[in-house]
Amino acid sequence: MTLEGKMLIGQDAVTGSQAPIHAIDPATGKRLEPAYPGGSQAEVERACALAEAAFDDYRETTLETRARFLETIASEIEALGDALIERAMQETGLPQARLAGERGRTCGQLRLFADTVRAGEWLDVRIDPAQPQRQPMPRADLRQRQIALGPVAVFGASNFPLAFSVAGGDTASALAAGCPVVVKAHSAHPGTSELVGRAVQRAVARCELPEGVFSLIFGSGRVVGQALVEDRRIKAAGFTGSRSGGMALWQSAQRRPDPIPFYAEMSSINPVFLLPEALKARGKDLGEAFVGSLTMGAGQFCTNPGLVIAVKGEALDAFIESAAEAVKAAGAQTMLTPGIHDAYTQGVETLGDSDKVREIARGPQGEGVNQCQAGLFVATASDFLGDEALQAEVFGSTSLVLECADISEVKALAEGLEGQLTATLQMDDGDTETARGLLSILERRAGRILVNGWPTGVEVCHAMVHGGPFPATSDARTTSVGSAAIQRFLRPVCYQDLPEALLPQALRDDNPWALGRLIDGKREA
Repeated sequence: MTLEGKMLIGQDAVTGSQAPIHAIDPATGKRLEPAYPGGSQAEVERACALAEAAFDDYRETTLETRARFLETIASEIEALGDALIERAMQETGLPQARLAGERGRTCGQLRLFADTVRAGEWLDVRIDPAQPQRQPMPRADLRQRQIALGPVAVFGASNFPLAFSVAGGDTASALAAGCPVVVKAHSAHPGTSELVGRAVQRAVARCELPEGVFSLIFGSGRVVGQALVEDRRIKAAGFTGSRSGGMALWQSAQRRPDPIPFYAEMSSINPVFLLPEALKARGKDLGEAFVGSLTMGAGQFCTNPGLVIAVKGEALDAFIESAAEAVKAAGAQTMLTPGIHDAYTQGVETLGDSDKVREIARGPQGEGVNQCQAGLFVATASDFLGDEALQAEVFGSTSLVLECADISEVKALAEGLEGQLTATLQMDDGDTETARGLLSILERRAGRILVNGWPTGVEVCHAMVHGGPFPATSDARTTSVGSAAIQRFLRPVCYQDLPEALLPQALRDDNPWALGRLIDGKREA
């Protein structure tokens, strides 16, 4: 289809009136057409008004209707075919295979949420029947279900143009919960966003849902984003991006007359702990595997292993030597945007300029623009804890190895870390007791703990947690990946002594949706 450079407000395509956005091909530095004029307060107002008007009807759709809607979005995205992948390649510099896989993940998570909606467990139905004869006081009939919060603002991410963007996990989970969504597209890939946005728009029409269930707005800077978060009709927001951007929007969400949940994923360096027996037995292999994870996708993953922690000695030296050779052999890769490349370069320079850090290896320089040159640096644990600049995330293929005097210092370092999305233990059987001593610390520091794996793979499933204590996310109680993400956009309501005719379908005695329910404290068979 032909890109038009327009926003999607309900079922209308609208030309913005503000400064235009142009995507940049990061591999060449050339500007891509068409231009995407940004939205104004007027477009935000209209999108939010439509979302509010759609909310009550959409949140009470049947489970089957909502599930089919999510499946229809997936089918419409797949129907875009090669045009979607080709445009995403132009706007991100990512290879065809990576984007095809990401499209599969995007459609897979939409279908996962369709299955989740149909199952109905997320409604968490609880019924405590009336006990009029109870002494000393009767009990009223009390019934509880989860309902949708209201319209949700979603901010597209730069590093996943499909899976964390217009129809990504935040949008899918909000729609699954019964919340209309207004998406603020990321400026790095507006064409990809328009293509996916039109797929969602067509799914809304095909399923005969209110048009305000979905809108897509463009805008450079933070004006549109701030306006969305501050709009009284928006009741929650999902964000993936920088700490500075996330904190600015979080503060806006909290300053409102009615503060709203703001789910921001912002910063994580994902420590990897190399325990002594594993390091001694397979340090060389670990070095090679580590760099494979570090350089995947030019390191542009929120779960990239940016920190390695181990006790200093010959075993760690062997790991560093192996990792250094792998870094030197790692070819330069195109980064997503000129801005991300500039930030990466500055982060690497901060490490290189520090008198507390030793440069161990750099990968080959790329010949084109916006090329990520991999890097490996070493510092002591004490210097790391004493210098906040060393603790900052470097978003790309660079990692810092920390030398500890002993296991006690490893534990002290773990205690001193900020909140993380992941923490990894590389261990053998002889490390079990050491790992046990770290585990309780890591549970307080991270949302996902891995053993003998690498954090860059995030499975979309029921048990996944993609979240963590601040600053990894703004709310450690939630996940943005997996079926549990639906819980972010729900709240409980209790109904006391309502007549059957007024009860929601999920709470009626005849259980028309065949839901699993908690009846008087006992799980219904």
